[in-house]
This record gives sequence, structure tokens and C-alpha cells, in this order.
Amino acid sequence: MHRRNFLGTLAASSAAVGLPARSAAEPNSDRAFMAGLLQKMAEPVLSLMARGELQKQFALELSPTWRDRGGRVAYMECFARLMAGAAPWLGLPDSDSAEGLVRRRLQQMALQSFVHSVDPQSPDYLQWRGKGQALVDSAYFTSALMRAPKALWEPLEATTKQRIVHEIKGLRRVDPPYTNWLLFAAINEAWLLSVGEESDPLRMNVAIRKINEWYVGDGWIKDGESFHFDYYGAFVMHPMLFEVLEVLVKFKGPFWNAKTADLLAQSLKRMQRYAEHLERFISPQGSFPPIGRSLTYRTAAFQPLALLAWRKQLPASLPEGQVRAAMHAVHQAIWSAPGNFGPEGFLTIGFVGHQPSLGDWYSNNGSMYIAAASMLSLGLPENDSYWTSPALDWTQKKAFSGAPFPKDYPVTY
Repeated sequence: MHRRNFLGTLAASSAAVGLPARSAAEPNSDRAFMAGLLQKMAEPVLSLMARGELQKQFALELSPTWRDRGGRVAYMECFARLMAGAAPWLGLPDSDSAEGLVRRRLQQMALQSFVHSVDPQSPDYLQWRGKGQALVDSAYFTSALMRAPKALWEPLEATTKQRIVHEIKGLRRVDPPYTNWLLFAAINEAWLLSVGEESDPLRMNVAIRKINEWYVGDGWIKDGESFHFDYYGAFVMHPMLFEVLEVLVKFKGPFWNAKTADLLAQSLKRMQRYAEHLERFISPQGSFPPIGRSLTYRTAAFQPLALLAWRKQLPASLPEGQVRAAMHAVHQAIWSAPGNFGPEGFLTIGFVGHQPSLGDWYSNNGSMYIAAASMLSLGLPENDSYWTSPALDWTQKKAFSGAPFPKDYPVTY
């Protein structure tokens, strides 16, 4: 378990997490930094849960305004959110490179952690039977399985697979409110469809219809009837709607028709537009506006950029080298600060460092692992053009240096 502070330089960060240091001039230095960061997040969690000891040793931190929901929800949040972000990386083919060996070890830990997560006899059996919060994090759990089925689902034994399906179907008892929670129910049903299980088309259909009703224009989606200026479009709305529609098109779900493909294309365009705004939020130093609720999710605010990069679906306006450089600046600005990780290597509540007063009433340090969603681009192999293309200045860096940069106009999709 690595307990050293995550330092700002690539060499120090790589050394702290066991990956080889590279100079900034070498190819893939951005990747080495990100892979080291994801390992630093994942290893303390997965090394414990693989042994069934996470709930015994995870140093729990609750928001000062925590509403008593029982602290056990933190363990499911921690594991599920971490895995949703790490899945594409763990899903890469085996490699004997330094990174590949780390990845293989973490993937094996992850598989054993999935076994514990649904074994009622395990000390790390997750809180599937609790209140509604279980629905939220079950969606990140199934999202991980959906993003890397060959690495995280197919190797599991039949008993574990049956237990997972049983727990996911059991969460149909939760009636989601008309908010982003509709998508949590929909993701679960999409995953069930993807593995050949009976799925509930209504829970997908209602979510798709409501999210599209809540689209306010120019890439932004309301979370319910009122508009909130926050990053929930990145945390939930755009990625989950897109991935539900993807599954429906690929597996031709119960209410699939030609219009479903049109909805998927529309969802992609809207997420691409939203990603253009996110890229423009990144300052020349890598900072970004501290707006809205759940601010302590840190770099998860950039999940759409990471998802589009991983899927090779970035808009033409955002070249890969530009997005990679901007995302690297964001990760350095946030994660080089001391205090993001506690003494035992677990994430803390905060935005830049340890800032517990920023926690919302539902925040615990397990919630913070959604930040791994900003690292989905690690699902691209080292030789992919995303990693090898020259770094380019991003919009604000151009603007504040006096260089030409493209003007921005609203779009209608």
C-alpha cells in the first residue's frame, strides 16, 4: 500500500505508485502519470477487498453534514465507482510491460473483489439489501462489467455471476425518483440485456424519455424539473444515457426500432457539445470552475471527455492531443495537492486536497472514487494516437496567450 503524497512531477508520481518514471519529453509521459494515479487509487482498495478485508480496514470519513444512512454504503460506493472508471484500463490485453504487469495484478484483485461483493458469507459482502442508495452504486457496479466484460465478467465463476444477477434484479424494489436516478435503474437493465438476462424495458424507456425531455439545449440537461448549474451532466446524465442507448442498439432490446439508433446519434452529438464546454472550462493552469453540488467528485467532472476519447468519438473541434494535454493539466492541478489521499492511501473528502466542509449530506470518502471516471482514456492502448499525437494547447491556454482560438456558438440538436 502506497502512503506517500502524490507529488506534482511525473517522475515523483510514477515512482510513488510503482511505475517507471519518464521525462516530460518522452512519449506517453501523460499516460504514465495517469496510470500511476489510477493505481494509487485502486491498489489500497482492491488489495484489501480481494482478501475480504476492505470493510474491516477502510478508514471511513463522513461529511460533517452526513444524514444517517449507515456508514456501510461507503464500501459499495468506493468499490463500484472505482471499478466503473478503472474497467477500460483493466480490460486491455495482457502485456509484459511494467504497466501491463501492474494492470494484470489489479485485474486479478478486482475479480476476487467481485466474488466477495456478492457472497453473503464474506465480510466484504456489499449492502445490496439496504435503502435506495444501493440502486445508485449498483449502476456503477454494472457499468464496470459493461465496460470490460471480457476482463471482469466472463472470467467469473457461475455462482458469482448468478449472485450478481440476483442482486441487480433485486434492486427493482427501489422506485427511483424522477431525477438522475432513473438512469441508474436503466443502466442495470441495459447490463442485464447485454449478458442475455431478462431485462425490464420500461425502466430503460422511462429514463430515455425523461432525460430527453429534460434536455435544455446546447448540450445541457436538467436533472429533474429544475436546471442546476453543476457537473451532473458529466457525472451521470450524458454518459449513462449514451451507454444505455448503445446497448439497446447493439443488442436490439425489447423496444428497439430504427428510432433507437437515431436517439443514440443524437445523444452522441449532445455529449460532444457538452464536452466542448467542459474543455473550455479548463484554465491555462488546469483549474476549472468549482460549481455546484458534489464538487468533491473532483475530476469526474470530465468523464464525457474521457469517455469520448476512449471511444474515439471526440468531436472534430477537439483534437486528441489537445484533449490529452488539457486533461493532464486538470489531473496535475487537482491531484498534485497534498491531502487528496489519507495516511492509509484512501481518498479523502475535498476538491483540491482534504476539505471535509465541502462534503454534501450524502458524501463519504467512498463516494470520491467516482473521480476514476476521468481516466477512461487509459482503455486505449499505449500506441494509440490519443497517447502518441503531439500535445496541443487547449482553448483557454490559447486565449490567454493571445493566440488565435475558435469562437463558440450555440448548436441545436
